[in-house]
Amino acid sequence: MNQQKPTDNFPKKINASPAVLAMLEQEAKLVNNMRILFLIAIIVILIFSAVQSELNFFLFLEPERSVRIANYIKQYFPPDFTFWKLYLEDTLITISMGIWGTLLAAIAAIPLSILASNNIFPVWVVQPTRRILDAMRAINELVFALIFIVAVGLGPFAGILALFIHTAGALGKLFSEAVEAIEPGPVEGIRATGASKMQEVIYGVIPQVIPLWTSFTLYRFESNVRSASVLGIVGAGGIGVSLYQSFGSFEYRKVCAILIILILATSLIDYASAKVRNWLV
Repeated sequence: MNQQKPTDNFPKKINASPAVLAMLEQEAKLVNNMRILFLIAIIVILIFSAVQSELNFFLFLEPERSVRIANYIKQYFPPDFTFWKLYLEDTLITISMGIWGTLLAAIAAIPLSILASNNIFPVWVVQPTRRILDAMRAINELVFALIFIVAVGLGPFAGILALFIHTAGALGKLFSEAVEAIEPGPVEGIRATGASKMQEVIYGVIPQVIPLWTSFTLYRFESNVRSASVLGIVGAGGIGVSLYQSFGSFEYRKVCAILIILILATSLIDYASAKVRNWLV
């Protein structure tokens, strides 16, 4: 019996080159029973999650609810900048918390990420390190802030420590993934000279991952400034204190002023980060 070629099913229907027919045949193989079952499983999970989280976008179409939301938003305008100097000082504290929380996290994440990389260390070192990183980033900054407030008292220092621990776990994972994606050639060349493990990392690994590490760190800095603005709600300093007090006293115009200052500060940080990234990378 003659074997049927992969493209035999296409010539009668499609007038195309053999390369195109081969590509179509390859794409046809992408649809199989396992992929269909996987797609069905995803749909089931999405439906289950929607039911569990009481997802209902039709609530916004209710006339009474829409009017209530519109009236609530009106209370935020015009913004009240009476205490803009205080808000600006608190925003600078928040940015400072983000700077130090990110810096300490990046310093800690470098050795942790190396230890968590499969292509650098054996599994009995990698797996425990990864579990430590999982624990560090699994707990929200607010929870860490509550813990450190008990340890060091109210104020920005507790917020810095909270950002440091959580961000170190996140950066450690991202840094390790960058290390595992490096080209092995430079490392093997350095190893062939009889270099130590430390020298392999310093001269073979780090030069390859510096651009990605820089991008990840700058992104986390932007994220940490936003997170630091919330930590003040639990007493960890920064603009969150004023934000919480304004919400608590229903002074929504002051809340609007604080949010505008935060948006402007975040935009400036994003612009500065992009410039630094282009300069370093």
